[in-house]
Amino acid sequence: MKINSVFSSCYLPPIYYYAQLLKAEQVVIDVNEFFVKQTFRNRCSIFGANGRLDLIVPIENRSSKILMKNMRISNVENWQKNHWKSIESAYRKSPFFEYYEQDLHAFYSTKKYDKLIDFNTDLFFKVNQLLNLKIELIFSESYFVSTTFDLDYRTEISPKNKQLDFNQKPYIQVFSDKVGFQPNLSIIDLLFNEGPNAMNCLKNVI
Repeated sequence: MKINSVFSSCYLPPIYYYAQLLKAEQVVIDVNEFFVKQTFRNRCSIFGANGRLDLIVPIENRSSKILMKNMRISNVENWQKNHWKSIESAYRKSPFFEYYEQDLHAFYSTKKYDKLIDFNTDLFFKVNQLLNLKIELIFSESYFVSTTFDLDYRTEISPKNKQLDFNQKPYIQVFSDKVGFQPNLSIIDLLFNEGPNAMNCLKNVI
């Protein structure tokens, strides 16, 4: 049965996030919630040579009372260049890196962003396009209380929630022979390693 769900805006969300998107008939991205530190709102996890590696988008305001839609990116350092170097180092040898490279590289080179929500949203739409994922998407006009929806993933999908290391069917990852399979990484890990088969993998996620 299709369900209505509310999500936070995330930076290249984890695989579990996308697996839940597939189950929803209507998806609301809550841009009017408060920004929460140390979450996927401004970080993603990729698979580097030494295991999991977090890429964190630096932010300007450290206050806990800033709405997600108003959170500004700190561009003092060239974090985009550094993120792309890490992504390229992690996935250059993956089967589909060159296939998607041009589409994603622009977000770390020619495109510049002041607000986190704009960066997250543009990347989100691009990844959805690459996945050929068609969903009904709504951006909130005000904060949504959890009772409004069948499922609320704003708090559940968090790096601190170890239960998200779910029983995911393994797929071949570039460095899995060194440190073993790493579940629930950023969606780009699945995209670079599985390519067009990524959607089938998402459907097998619990």
